[in-house]
Amino acid sequence: MEKIIYQDAVAAAQALGEKYTALTREIAKQIVGQEDIVRQLLTCIFSQGHCLLVGVPGLAKTLLVRTLADALGLSFNRIQFTPDLMPSDITGSEILEDSEHGKQFRFIKGPVFANIVLADEINRTPPKTQAALLEAMQEFSVTNAGKKYTLELPFFVLATQNPIEQEGTYPLPEAQLDRFMFNIWVDYPSYQEEVQIVKTTTTPQKIEIEKILSRQEILYFQKLVREVPVADNVIEYAVKLVHKTRIHSGVAPDIVKKYVSWGAGPRASQYLIIGAKANALIHGKYSPDIEDVQAVAQPILRHRVILNFNAEADGITILDLVNKLL
Repeated sequence: MEKIIYQDAVAAAQALGEKYTALTREIAKQIVGQEDIVRQLLTCIFSQGHCLLVGVPGLAKTLLVRTLADALGLSFNRIQFTPDLMPSDITGSEILEDSEHGKQFRFIKGPVFANIVLADEINRTPPKTQAALLEAMQEFSVTNAGKKYTLELPFFVLATQNPIEQEGTYPLPEAQLDRFMFNIWVDYPSYQEEVQIVKTTTTPQKIEIEKILSRQEILYFQKLVREVPVADNVIEYAVKLVHKTRIHSGVAPDIVKKYVSWGAGPRASQYLIIGAKANALIHGKYSPDIEDVQAVAQPILRHRVILNFNAEADGITILDLVNKLL
């Protein structure tokens, strides 16, 4: 295994910032615009988290993930979730085969055994199959016939959902939604961006993506993010922000009491600090401040706060609510 050597933590942090800049430049060769989406995805990867991407079809979500995997030098598998998909189609299954010792079972690894797994339209498959990803996402392992198989790190699940077509879908349970660090909304490109997309995708030109990071470097930077020091006032700000989403916390503002059914759990506080650490490092800072917490608050809180019927009746969105809290 390749050894990563930097003079000190400051040099390592500077290297991470440089690699981040190089990654965004490389991804921009293939993906037009979407700078904020790319920033959030890379922040999530360096934080060792998983992402849920919500957007209508045709916004290059799959291409973005594949390009990201190429630039990071990681293995990539795409799983198309369908109503008839079985858990073994994701994790793998045992087959009976002949060997020199007679007939034996051999485990055939499923598509979840990759560094980056794209779970396409994850809400199109029943909860039993959705749950097959839970152990992989939380424990970084898969259990089959009582035997545990460890997934190669780094391991990153990126799931997509279509927010429009809900017929025949199975909404993700809260326990599984909570496993995703970020919920990223992918919007339409601007007019100029779409002109550029059409120009670059309607010619035979092939774009080569250069590998910027190795697997060992990613693991090193994930560890570096965890070691970043955080001031107490930043931690207190993050925890108080999460407590404000809970109607019975004693610090919830009136807008939360009126429009929220369930608030965010403790994992939101943890992710706010880890995400703030990664956001600080990729922008050249050695310790996060409150602005870094605010930079990751939207994608972390938007799928952890459940609005009630009053919010729907008054046209209040989760975006409005989190902006008010910030």
